Amino acid sequence: MADEERVDPRAEDDVTAVRLAKLSALRDAGQEPYQDSFERTTTASSLASDYASLEPGDETPDVVSVAGRVVAKRDQGKVLFLVLRDGMAEIQLFCRVNVLGPDAYAAAADLDLGDWVGASGTVLRTRRGELSIAPSDVRLLSKSLRALPEKFHGLTDTETRYRQRYVDLIANPEVRRAFEVRFATISAIRRFMEGRGFVEVETPMLQPIPGGATARPFVTHHNALDMDLYLRIAPELYLKRLLVGGFERVYEINRSFRNEGMSPRHNPEFTMLEAYQAFGNMETMRELTETLISTVASEVLGTLDLTYQGTAVSLASPWRQASMAELVSAAVGRDVSVHTPLVDLRRLCGRHDVFFESSWGAGKLLNELFEKLVEHTLVQPTFVTHYPAETSPLARRSDADPAVTDRFELIITGREFANAFSELTDPVDQRERFEAQAAAKDAGDDEAMWVDEDYLRAQEYGMPPAGGLGIGIDRLVMLLTDSASIRDVLLFPHMRPEG
Repeated sequence: MADEERVDPRAEDDVTAVRLAKLSALRDAGQEPYQDSFERTTTASSLASDYASLEPGDETPDVVSVAGRVVAKRDQGKVLFLVLRDGMAEIQLFCRVNVLGPDAYAAAADLDLGDWVGASGTVLRTRRGELSIAPSDVRLLSKSLRALPEKFHGLTDTETRYRQRYVDLIANPEVRRAFEVRFATISAIRRFMEGRGFVEVETPMLQPIPGGATARPFVTHHNALDMDLYLRIAPELYLKRLLVGGFERVYEINRSFRNEGMSPRHNPEFTMLEAYQAFGNMETMRELTETLISTVASEVLGTLDLTYQGTAVSLASPWRQASMAELVSAAVGRDVSVHTPLVDLRRLCGRHDVFFESSWGAGKLLNELFEKLVEHTLVQPTFVTHYPAETSPLARRSDADPAVTDRFELIITGREFANAFSELTDPVDQRERFEAQAAAKDAGDDEAMWVDEDYLRAQEYGMPPAGGLGIGIDRLVMLLTDSASIRDVLLFPHMRPEG
């Protein structure tokens, strides 16, 4: 029984059992199947560029060293073809028994798909036109114990692709392209923000009070302090503390966490850009948003004309602007606003199957009508402005109408991409709104904000006029890569447990 317990469970798979046997044989022969390093002198993509003019049948005296994963293999007896992939490119090894010798040739022929291999040899192009290396040395760098997905069908099961992203990247090289766009997008954002005079800062992920957004937080416990802490739902209140302290332009590319449902557009852990500019306002942030996104798209993709899930989207300026009241009025066929009597707004909600609670005010009802009737119809970039104060606890009230705020959300393809506003700098007004949020929380709203006394204290020292902005980077990358699900642009999306 003890011996049975020590049997490697992977050996139940026939392919893995064979590879485990090979692994054991290599070690018995005194060979190390997991090497410490390999001195590579070039890559497959560099070779393709450097020898683009090499004609079929031509050989060179140039000796190079390459390394990669074996993704294809064809043994013709005295000639063996191995295809190595490093990154996105591939290079063929043209192995000949009279060059390698019988033993080394046999060892190369015994390699499996998935093995990592290093090779040194001369560069040539076969008569069939395949750029190749004629190796004089082939060595195993790392033995693969599991079989790769079948070459011609790849890895197609969606859940397995997300759960085992490392296999997805091997089997579906095109998947890598989405992540290259993601990395390039974040780099372009940093260059843009630094060019505008913003400094990148870091704020706490563990917070004693979750603030900066209306969302349900994750909670954890700090043993040494014997206190609960929360994974941040947004960095906003800490970034604005820096404005109080004298930093005039700050931004953070941050990981935030919200203990909410998952969907093609939502993941519990996500990435945002948040930026704050002293002496700016909503209009400052609108210009920043439009210029930033169009600049990044142009740099990363080389165009402002995109196609998202079959629909053409233009990021060329100028982008549309319209107030929430204007858009809802057009949708319901009559003029409505936060000043419309509650009874009329409730009647409209009932007519359009919009859920509401009796405690909701006009601003909340107007917002719900917008989300149900309008938001999904806004395909081209649209700045929806003047959100109700009731649903905007951190935004400055409009001088023209204190019932609404100087706030916008950017909607593209029916989804929110950015949220920005003139910041509320009045600590008395901010306290009142925090307390209204706290009352809503006491009444059962799990997503309402708490009263953050330290933030109020910071504001009481004096906060300059400012504009603030948040952009969802995951959704922006979805747009730039024509990805239907947020999981397609996250290397390791959250999944339900296996089994």
